[in-house]
Amino acid sequence: MTVELTRRMEREFTDLQSRHGRKKSPYCLCEGVRCCTEVLAAVDRSNIALAVTSGKLHGRFDFDNIDHAIVDDEKLQKLSGTITSQGILLLVKRPAVDPEKFPSPADPFILAVDQLGDPGNFGTILRTARAAGLKEFWYTAGSADPFAPKVTRSALGAQFGMILREFADLKTLTGFAARCGYKNIYLTDPHTGESCFESAGLFEKSVVVIGSEAHGIGSEVSGNRVTIPMPGNFESLNAAQAATIVLFEHVRRSSIKG
Repeated sequence: MTVELTRRMEREFTDLQSRHGRKKSPYCLCEGVRCCTEVLAAVDRSNIALAVTSGKLHGRFDFDNIDHAIVDDEKLQKLSGTITSQGILLLVKRPAVDPEKFPSPADPFILAVDQLGDPGNFGTILRTARAAGLKEFWYTAGSADPFAPKVTRSALGAQFGMILREFADLKTLTGFAARCGYKNIYLTDPHTGESCFESAGLFEKSVVVIGSEAHGIGSEVSGNRVTIPMPGNFESLNAAQAATIVLFEHVRRSSIKG
């Protein structure tokens, strides 16, 4: 249904540009053609509060059962968090991240990030995990907000098609994993450990943890150290690169089995 954009609606978009505003809001902001296409396909329409587009995108998207406002390019740019808006914004009800709100996980292994604060890396890992076929993504407090605008743009909305679970710390995360049958913990390390290409049990009902680039993985849990061989003897890969290599090593092994 086409609606007029009110000042209250505008404030919702503005508030979501800041961390403080996001904490108070029940919504998250999605923008961009590819991101919003993913969200429209993945999210129940009752959870999309409003779509805002410029006139040039009129008719490109199916907004059945969604309130839809059409505005000029200048107004849309003011609502957007990007330098140049792609012409579409969605105001979406923020999904739950409470671990206990979902059924037990069914993925062959769990990919987790520990205090990964960079929104670009966080979103890229989400996108890659979805592409690799995972249905779950776990993270600890202190990580980037998975529904911040920068993360949703980087992930292209992949998080809306996955179950996300947030934990207070890595010890809590691994304890929950063990109760769900994932008892083997693998901690990625840039310098020491078994090669991720040779570790036989890496993806066998395990948790594979990626740490932050600044601080690595917290010391409160023990596990098997696993590394990515670097013949070039470089300092390290960034977190998103490391996660991509690990995730697609799983895809490679799965294709051989299949």
